[in-house]
Amino acid sequence: MEQFDDISLVAQVAVFHNKRAFDRLVKKYQSPVRRFFLHQTLGDSELSDDLAQETFIKAYLNITKFRGLSGFSTWLFRIAYNVFYDEMRRRHPTDDLEGIDRRPDTKGAAPSRLSSNDTLRIDLYDALSRLRPIERTCITLQLIEGQPIERIVEITSLPSGTVKSHLHRAKERMALFLQQNGYR
Repeated sequence: MEQFDDISLVAQVAVFHNKRAFDRLVKKYQSPVRRFFLHQTLGDSELSDDLAQETFIKAYLNITKFRGLSGFSTWLFRIAYNVFYDEMRRRHPTDDLEGIDRRPDTKGAAPSRLSSNDTLRIDLYDALSRLRPIERTCITLQLIEGQPIERIVEITSLPSGTVKSHLHRAKERMALFLQQNGYR
């Protein structure tokens, strides 16, 4: 039923240029898309907001290209995935995407002033920062957004076995890092 609602809204936008219908899609998906970017950018909320906005602009401008072969959310996350990697290429035109180090700057934070939630968030972002960007994308889509492997395959255009390998390596690397930092 949910997918039918999305398709109905997409049709209203594509055929009648109904901006209210698009607003409903934005309201429905803005939190998951922003959360995806927040984890990809390791907590950079300003960049996450900018990338989310760019994603929805691209979705609106290209809504007539949505064919319904996958769910709207899959199509939208594919746009978000491309927006993120385009941004990374723009920011680091000479760097290989695998070599980008985006660990959060925690040097100025006084440990005694951090709550346990803040400490956990910093540690999780630090663990995520140690992953290759594609591993971080796969782990974010699966563990945080709850996407099944088949949807991750559609979003990233990677073979199923490759997605599974990225997930396996990412989980191992994160678990090792977190264990070394006192988590069990």
